[in-house]
Amino acid sequence: MSQSDPSEVGARLERLVDWERRKRAAMRVSTEPARRLLERLGRPEVGLRVVHVTGSKGKGSTSALIAAGLRHSGLRVGRYASPHVERLNERVELDGREIEDGPLARALARALDARDELVREAPLVDPTWFDVVTAAALVALREAGVEWVVAEVGLGGRLDSTNVLDGEVCAITNVELEHTAVLGSTLAAIAFEKAGILKRGCTLVTGVPLLSEAGAVIDGRARELGVEVLRPAWLLEGRRARIGERNLALAELALAALAHRGVRGAAGRPLETAVPAELVRAAALPGRVERFQFAGCEVVLDGAHTPQSAAALVGDLADDLRSRGAPAVVLGLARDKDLVGILKVLAPVAEIFFSTSVGTELHRTPGEIADAARELGVMVESATPPRQALELALAHARARGTWVLIVGSLYLAGALRPHLRQAEP
Repeated sequence: MSQSDPSEVGARLERLVDWERRKRAAMRVSTEPARRLLERLGRPEVGLRVVHVTGSKGKGSTSALIAAGLRHSGLRVGRYASPHVERLNERVELDGREIEDGPLARALARALDARDELVREAPLVDPTWFDVVTAAALVALREAGVEWVVAEVGLGGRLDSTNVLDGEVCAITNVELEHTAVLGSTLAAIAFEKAGILKRGCTLVTGVPLLSEAGAVIDGRARELGVEVLRPAWLLEGRRARIGERNLALAELALAALAHRGVRGAAGRPLETAVPAELVRAAALPGRVERFQFAGCEVVLDGAHTPQSAAALVGDLADDLRSRGAPAVVLGLARDKDLVGILKVLAPVAEIFFSTSVGTELHRTPGEIADAARELGVMVESATPPRQALELALAHARARGTWVLIVGSLYLAGALRPHLRQAEP
C-alpha cells in the first residue's frame, strides 16, 4: 500500500489527538508545534498572500465569499476552512473546488512524516491533528500554485494553528460566548483571543460593534498595532441585517480593503470589490441555512449553535414561519454551548423538539437536552441516532403539514446531510 494511499493516510491521521472531537478544557493551545512542523516542511506558507478570518459565527461563509471575490478578479485562490461537514476535502479548496483525494493524501502524508520526524527529535512538541491538517493544507496550496489563501481560524485566533499566517486583511465576523473552557468566560476575553490574529499594519474588517465589550477590546488591540478598522454600513447605520447580508457585506469590505492596499486583479486590472449574485449562490456552504425537499417535507439544515446565531436564524426564517407555521426541530448540541439560551430562542417558534446526539463526549445526551426543554415547558421527544430523530420529526411534520428545522451543530448537520442528499436529483 502506498504511503499516500488515502485510506492509509486517513488511518494515520485519526490516530492523532483531535481536539475538535474531545473535551477542550485540557486542550493544548500554542502555535509552536504548527510552526515547528512548517519549518520541517520547508515553510510552505512563506510567500502566500493571506486573508485571515475568525469569528463566532459566519466565518466560513465570509471566507468563501472573499475567495469567490478574489477569483472573480482572475486571481488563483485557495481556501482553508474548518470544520468540515461530511468530508475532510471540504477544508481545502483550490480555485473554488474541493481538493481531490490524491493531492490531499500526498500533502497529509508529507505532513505526517514531518510530524513523526519532529516528535522523534522533540517528543514534547507533539503536533495535533489540526496542526497536521493545517500544515498539509498549506503544502497542498503551495504546490497548487495559488496566489492568495483565505484562511479560516479553527478556534479562537491567538493560539490557533492558522496564526502562523500573516493576514494582509483580517476579519472578525462577530464575538459570542463560545468555547468558554478554552477562550474565556467573558466577551472581552473571547475578543482578546480573536484579535490575536491581527498583525502590525494589516487592515481589519469586523461586524463587532465599536461600542460593545468585545469591540472595545478589538479596537484597543488594533490601535496598539496600527491596524485600520473598517465596519460594514449596516452596522454603522444601526440596522438589522440578515445573515447572508452580514457575511456578504464583510466579504466585500475585505475586498475593498485589499483594493485600497494596492492589490490588483489578473493582468493588473482593478480588483473587483463586489461579488456577483451567481458567485454568492455558488459560495453557499453545506449546513448553512441549507434547504432540502425530503420525504414530502421541507427541511432546513443549519449549524447555529449559540443563542445569538439561533436568533439570527429565526429572523432569516421569518417567511417560512409565517407561511408554513412552527417547525419540528431536531436539536443536538455540544456541552460547551448555552443549551438553555438556545432553547429560549427556539421554543417560541417551534412546535416540538426532537433531541438527539452524534454520540461523542463533546455533545450533550438527548436526555440532557430533553430535561432542559421540559423545565421550560417545551414539548420534546428524545431519539438516537440522529437519523431516528429526523424520521420522527418528518413523521410529525407530515401529519401536521409543517416543516423540519435541524439545528445546533455542524456535526449534527454532517450526520444527517448525506441522508438528506439522497433526495437530490
